[in-house]
Amino acid sequence: MEKNEIQKIGMILLRISSMLQSSGACTARIRIILHRIANAYDMNADALITHRAIILTLLNNQEEPVFNNIKRTIPIGVNFKIVSGISLIGMSIENDKWELDRISSELDKLEKTPTYNRLIILSAVSLAGAGFCFLSDGNLFSMAVCFVATFIGLFVKQETTGIHLNPNLCVFLAAFTATMIAGTFRHFFPEGGLEQGFATSVLFLIPGVPLINSFIDFIDGNLLNGIIRLTNGLLFSIMIAIGMICSIVIFNF
Repeated sequence: MEKNEIQKIGMILLRISSMLQSSGACTARIRIILHRIANAYDMNADALITHRAIILTLLNNQEEPVFNNIKRTIPIGVNFKIVSGISLIGMSIENDKWELDRISSELDKLEKTPTYNRLIILSAVSLAGAGFCFLSDGNLFSMAVCFVATFIGLFVKQETTGIHLNPNLCVFLAAFTATMIAGTFRHFFPEGGLEQGFATSVLFLIPGVPLINSFIDFIDGNLLNGIIRLTNGLLFSIMIAIGMICSIVIFNF
């Protein structure tokens, strides 16, 4: 295999691993896909995967290094379309060795895949929040309050994330906004039974994917990434708690 082709494979693998890491894939999954694609081109892949950068080394059949490079990763949030799409690409390459240009083309398509309409996302997440409120024995009024609080809280989180505020500050502002709205209703309608709506108005902020990935990383022995993801998940949880406490203090509940 020519040197230019090896370089191109290496850069594609770095791009794939960066996309997976930024989209919420666990460390083990990234390693599996890298090995799967590298083996299809008669090479082995050794990767050091951290939450901020990926270092990749490709080895030929004689275990000699033929490529080494590093790529910085940028957190963009959970996107399972990209994770599942790259997984399918990896399995296809394993069964039918693709041309490198085809891989790049498919990755371009994945990156340009449109997301759901913003109004649909806001409405769907808010409905989910109202559903959790119902499961917590909330009445219809409480569910409606939870829906409104979640809708506006998620809107605030999207806006603050869009202007690149610190992620922890984004979570705090979203939690504070949601609980302030739910708290305002509870303040003016003390007999409305809105405790459940207040408590469930911040459930959309629970960092489920980081916490699940941290557990998977611990199980697979990727302790460093597991600790970092667990720490981030706990920080988000603390920010949610601080946002709720601020609202509780303001309304003196």
